Amino acid sequence: MTKRAALIALFVATLGAGVAYGSAGWRPARPVTVVVPWPAGGSTDMTARILGSQMERFLGQRIVIVNTPGAGGSIGMKEVWDRPRDGYTWAANSSTAVISYPVLGQLDITHRDWLYFYVLYAPNVIAVPANSPYRTLRDLAEAMRARPGAIRVSSAGAGSSGHLGAETFRLAVGVTYRHVPYAGGAPAVIAAVQGEVEAVMQLSMEVAEMLKAGRLRALAVMSRSPLTIEGYGTIPSITQVIPNFPDTGSYFGLMVPKDTPADIVTAIEGAFRPASEAPAVRLFARQNGVVAVSLAGRQATEATEQKARRVAWTLYEAGLAKKSPTELGIPRP
Repeated sequence: MTKRAALIALFVATLGAGVAYGSAGWRPARPVTVVVPWPAGGSTDMTARILGSQMERFLGQRIVIVNTPGAGGSIGMKEVWDRPRDGYTWAANSSTAVISYPVLGQLDITHRDWLYFYVLYAPNVIAVPANSPYRTLRDLAEAMRARPGAIRVSSAGAGSSGHLGAETFRLAVGVTYRHVPYAGGAPAVIAAVQGEVEAVMQLSMEVAEMLKAGRLRALAVMSRSPLTIEGYGTIPSITQVIPNFPDTGSYFGLMVPKDTPADIVTAIEGAFRPASEAPAVRLFARQNGVVAVSLAGRQATEATEQKARRVAWTLYEAGLAKKSPTELGIPRP
């Protein structure tokens, strides 16, 4: 091979390894750590792993997932916040969780202090154990009315997506239930499978495998449209029973502090964009009943701001807020 041909080959290989970087741009010189503030197997963990595996090709470095659960995810988020802004530590989480932390008094850091790279949107699904006597959504609601505060509903913890779904359901139907928090979405789903609780209202990608395995039965999806999960079938919309029920779900992806240097943010977004559109991500979405998205920059910020209105005010109206949304500058939806 001539010297000129070798240089051309090197140039092409460099483009293929990382389209995000210009000659003067930031590029990681060592592996990047993504802190997942929840246990393995939940929505955030699954999202971080599928997205991270695709971003490695464009980033030119390994992405190492580290699970740091505790306090509804606030411990891991604080850990990322306290790290140097050098591009080597990112967070993974849901829009709902990040919005809820200051409302619940868990963190002073608000949703406006982060930059977002969303790859998936997951709706909440109301599911019960396969052998549950509750065959329909009406059955479950009537049981909650007949036995106020007795029907156990698991979630990933206070302020999590599953807890918000349960509270939205409670406020819409006018019932009460017994909240049973777990350390993450996966343990909350397993609790329903094992009969420790009567229902779970976690996210579609957390219940998908247990639905397909016949260990759980879906009663409704908390969106205006039915949800089809490949290998399971179609879950009816909750609006068939509660016409005005709001769409309830969460965006999932990566996050870095808002004051991260611009060249690092540009590099992350440059790797994120093609990775978020990869066939593996689209396949994961179809198989797990989620919507593949590719939101970064202003689009992601605006989506989070809109979601904040619903999340913060639902927590406030449910009597769970330590800080009023008004105090945080969040208008009503």
